[in-house]
Amino acid sequence: MIENDFNSRTAQILQDCGELLRQQGANPFRVNAYGRAAETIRSLPVDVRNILRDEGNDGLIKLPFIGKGLADAIAEIARTGRLARLDRLRGEVDPVALFQTIPGIGPSLAEAIHDELHVDTLEALEVAAHDGRLRDVTGVGYRRAESIRASLTSMLGRSIASRPKARRSPTVEQLLDVDREYRQKVAADRLQKIAPKRFNPEGKAWLPILHTVRAGWHFTALFSNTARSHDLGRTHDWVVLYYYNDDHEEGQATVVTETHGPLKSLRVVRGREAECRKQVYTKDVKAGSVV
Repeated sequence: MIENDFNSRTAQILQDCGELLRQQGANPFRVNAYGRAAETIRSLPVDVRNILRDEGNDGLIKLPFIGKGLADAIAEIARTGRLARLDRLRGEVDPVALFQTIPGIGPSLAEAIHDELHVDTLEALEVAAHDGRLRDVTGVGYRRAESIRASLTSMLGRSIASRPKARRSPTVEQLLDVDREYRQKVAADRLQKIAPKRFNPEGKAWLPILHTVRAGWHFTALFSNTARSHDLGRTHDWVVLYYYNDDHEEGQATVVTETHGPLKSLRVVRGREAECRKQVYTKDVKAGSVV
């Protein structure tokens, strides 16, 4: 039946997520959660899209082994036919191509949005459209930002009146600590490597991936594999951190080596440089010297 075909595809995507997480050494509870959710969807007697249509994500959460995070994932599969989390685990994320699916965004603007906002999902871009960061991107401005926001509202199935909630994020100290762990394990060759499709015609497994936890935040870390990082020779410097917590607040951050200013040669979180500077200042004060 057609209904079962879609459920089977959805279950397979969830199962693939769990299997890749297992191979990459992620938390076993997280691995098992995907497997149990896959079995729930596979065994449903009705098309999961009907549940979404009639009851929304709340209808999915009523099902066995489906929490809010997995309900969001299933809704994304129903909406797009893909799951960004799985693309990340495979090293297949292409934010520039993704942003070009939004009416009015061409290659140059998509590149600028990614480079300046350091986001690679439609949901993260929607937040930037609401909090004002999008209109500050080169080539956007107020009118275009409003147009993009309206398109995202439609694409993500939101109500016009709805607004994405402000979400918590890990501290700069936590982000930098995960960055440190990632780079140390890369240097010691202790991480599994994946073979990204982008900029990898030989199919070589070169991209190390790390799953780790800090104070309730679950992280996936890997080097940036974007056109910009390749153009600037930063594929082994820029580290992208994807994170979520038990309240299903998700986000991402990019950590780089600063090339100028008071933080030159130090690792900083893009967009949170002021917090990084404050952290350095605090450490210097404690050490008895201020830079």
